[in-house]
Amino acid sequence: MIPAVIVASVLLTLLAFFASRAAGVGQTRAAGAGRAPSTAGAIAVVNGFDACGEGWTGPATGGAFDFAVSNSTIAGEAIYLEGADDHKVYAEAEGLGPSTVYHLKVTLADGRYRFVCIPTGNDPIAGPVVTVHDAPAGLVLTPGIQVVTRADLLPAARAYNAWVRARVTGLATDARRLNTAITGGDRGASQAAWLTAQQDYSRLGAAYGAFGDLADAIDGDPAPGTTALDDPDLHGLRRIEGLLWSGRPVTDAAPAARQLTTDVGSLDATLATTPVNAIDLGLRSHEILEDAIQFTLTGADDGGSHTGLAVIAADIDATRAVLDPIRPLVAPRYPELRDTEAWLTRSAALVASYATGSTWRPLDSLDRAQREALDADLERTVELLAPVASITDPRVADR
Repeated sequence: MIPAVIVASVLLTLLAFFASRAAGVGQTRAAGAGRAPSTAGAIAVVNGFDACGEGWTGPATGGAFDFAVSNSTIAGEAIYLEGADDHKVYAEAEGLGPSTVYHLKVTLADGRYRFVCIPTGNDPIAGPVVTVHDAPAGLVLTPGIQVVTRADLLPAARAYNAWVRARVTGLATDARRLNTAITGGDRGASQAAWLTAQQDYSRLGAAYGAFGDLADAIDGDPAPGTTALDDPDLHGLRRIEGLLWSGRPVTDAAPAARQLTTDVGSLDATLATTPVNAIDLGLRSHEILEDAIQFTLTGADDGGSHTGLAVIAADIDATRAVLDPIRPLVAPRYPELRDTEAWLTRSAALVASYATGSTWRPLDSLDRAQREALDADLERTVELLAPVASITDPRVADR
């Protein structure tokens, strides 16, 4: 996940740039009081309200550059190194705090470049254009990425929100069926209806942040040190799961099932006022399966049904649903997208191979080789998905 404090990236290669942003690669060195930031062996570049890119002058010989960029403002700012003509971003430090320095290392071809500074709460400031020339042949150049703005993401967000609201209608219907089955005391029908509702909810992968308190009410996990049966504050799908697979009377789950139908019925109104944020689409494109690996594949969120593989299948569906509306933005910016989608298909097929009709094998029934293959496929898929978050992270255009 993208850290909230400092996210700084350098495009040493296309994948390295995006993956470094997702993982927070690099170190920001803070200057002590009364001391200048360390810039030994680097080009010191000062950025602030009145000057951007101060310290880098040209013309300059192409090749490897190490820029020690610092922030002279009293608040955070974002700093981009962009092509002055193509406006592609070649390196960036985002969320750079006051009196701090970050090293941006890039390898540049011949061309015209400049720094762009965006102090918190202010418009972008473009620095002087520096011409780079005579770059040696055979260099592995840092590729640039075309900026994605919030305006670019709005059509995708609208399409995804419409898809989510349609799916919520289906979830509401299945929640009522679950309630009916539980009220009738039919354990088999109740368990099948629970899994359908759980998969419905899991497919709403990028919408969780828009649900507010309803997210925990519908699909919250037991508090640490408790289970779905003994956590008095747990309701929703996980509580129902614990009850239905515990051997206790089916109708013990009736109060939770009734509350579930009420909570799911409130989702549509919640989405009308707090729709899914455009920035969440790129983030969730890898976070959904990242969480599936961390919590579902390990069995950490299993409340007794042992249906983790069915939930992972729904998580893959959710990932595809997130990618669909942002594909037009990602495809021209990410050469690995086709490979990414091929791995999604491969992972989906592997997971589906462990189902016979509506019956799913428990995760703990897989042998070591099967588990290793499943782990490897999902990990590789998440690795390829990670750059999408950085590609679609909205930036402020300087023009």
